[in-house]
Amino acid sequence: MSFIDWDKYPANEVAPGVHIRTPYVENLMLSRVEFDAGAVVPMHSHPHEQGGMMIEGKMKFTIDGETRIVEPGEAFLIPANVPHRAEAIDGPCVALDIFSPIREDYVELANRYIPPKDE
Repeated sequence: MSFIDWDKYPANEVAPGVHIRTPYVENLMLSRVEFDAGAVVPMHSHPHEQGGMMIEGKMKFTIDGETRIVEPGEAFLIPANVPHRAEAIDGPCVALDIFSPIREDYVELANRYIPPKDE
């Protein structure tokens, strides 16, 4: 898998109004995160490192107690086990998250569509 057609991956709901599409390879996972207006990913942490970038809309993002408004083109890094929270503000938004190692809890969701080798 070298190129990704996001529309071929199912949008799986991970919190009310928050859907992810998660292609991955052995040590790296991408996650297109689509938020409905006002949708929230509650405060949580995980053992995976996470980086990301806003693609569309605006998000109120809290990382380790610091809160900022993140807009398209802005990026963030979250070390392993650091608490964080995200909320779509002023309408829907889309972000791209990157995880290493891959999130095992998302693997089952991602495997609902496995593209052919020629994609």
